[in-house]
Amino acid sequence: MALNDQRLGNIVGIQLSVMMFLQFFLWGAWYVTMGPFMGEAKMADETIGWAYSVGPIAAIISPFILGLFADRYFATERILGILHLLGGACLCLAPYAAEQNPSFFIWVILLHMLFYMPTLGLTNTLAMHNMTNAEKQFPLIRVFGTIGWILAGITISKLSFDKSPNMFYLAGGSGILLGLYSFFLPHTPPPAKGQKFSARDAIGLDALSLLKNRSFAIFAVCSFLICIPLAAYYSFAGKFVGDSGIENIGQTMSYGQMSEVMFMVVMPLFFARLGVKWMLAIGMLAWVARYGFFAGAADEQIRWMVLSGIILHGICYDFFFVTGQIYTDQVSGAKIRGQAQGFLVLITQGLGMFIGAQLSGKLVGHYSTTVDDVSTTDWNKVWMYPAVFSLAVLVVFVLLFKNNPVEQTESETEDIAES
Repeated sequence: MALNDQRLGNIVGIQLSVMMFLQFFLWGAWYVTMGPFMGEAKMADETIGWAYSVGPIAAIISPFILGLFADRYFATERILGILHLLGGACLCLAPYAAEQNPSFFIWVILLHMLFYMPTLGLTNTLAMHNMTNAEKQFPLIRVFGTIGWILAGITISKLSFDKSPNMFYLAGGSGILLGLYSFFLPHTPPPAKGQKFSARDAIGLDALSLLKNRSFAIFAVCSFLICIPLAAYYSFAGKFVGDSGIENIGQTMSYGQMSEVMFMVVMPLFFARLGVKWMLAIGMLAWVARYGFFAGAADEQIRWMVLSGIILHGICYDFFFVTGQIYTDQVSGAKIRGQAQGFLVLITQGLGMFIGAQLSGKLVGHYSTTVDDVSTTDWNKVWMYPAVFSLAVLVVFVLLFKNNPVEQTESETEDIAES
């Protein structure tokens, strides 16, 4: 019996790993190279900014989709399958929409992201529901998502899809494949079946009580602000890489995910030595250095500086976002832990990234000129703005943030007292 259980566990582990691989292969196959594609299609930089704004808009809306429908009425694997089938079809429609007009293209990408964003939470829910020890098993399953993103970038470059509409057919096809595959994943009942929907819970308004904690308030404000310059990377780094003379844009951008895997492995060692404050500070400093490299590389197209800025993504993401999630978990306490994480996503991936995508589109548009149908961008000036902005946020954070152990456990102490 134990042997059969072990075999079943291995099968489920493989199923979940494939799910994670396809989930992020799908995203990585078009997201970072959409900017170069839009540039090749002569779409305005402000339009590119809007294309990268629809993801944050969907991130703001997705908690309502999850809370109102997915968590209450449908088995997780079924709604995951339906959303991916619809989202994959939207991506396959994207090349046609781009031929018609930019506005139609933006609406199609928005529709895809409205289908896709809820699946990020659904895949995590499904995976953890079917694990016996999530703390040990989930990281091993989730890393296949990063591998999927890396291989997507390499595949895009090997097939010369970096600026081609074919990237959307590859991504859409993988989405449809994942949609069909999802129906064969382990049955996972709706986690909140029978519970009343609350908009307050969906967007984590109860987590606002954590802002009474001065250090968490500073962390929340700085997290929101640092995501404004972060959006410039996601929106225009791919276009910048292409303008720097690098042809394999997708493969080159995947170096950031490769470094993410490496730094994730060594992160516990740094965390034990540095603690929350300096892990977060180093993550912010990496953003300053990244944009500094990009600015310095711009005029002479210095390849090693461009690559260094991309490879810093591992520190940028792991040291700031992962540490931030850990810190939020520590501060919030068991009672509002989920809402606190949802609130963090709302202000960073939602509001911060939306504002950043809009501003970066206007910034690049301001420093771009078109002569004889050839567009050139003063990337040195473009990248100096997010570098200075990130540095200002870093200075404020270092001066004001204090990871006070008494503050950190205050919420948990109140929970214990109430129980």
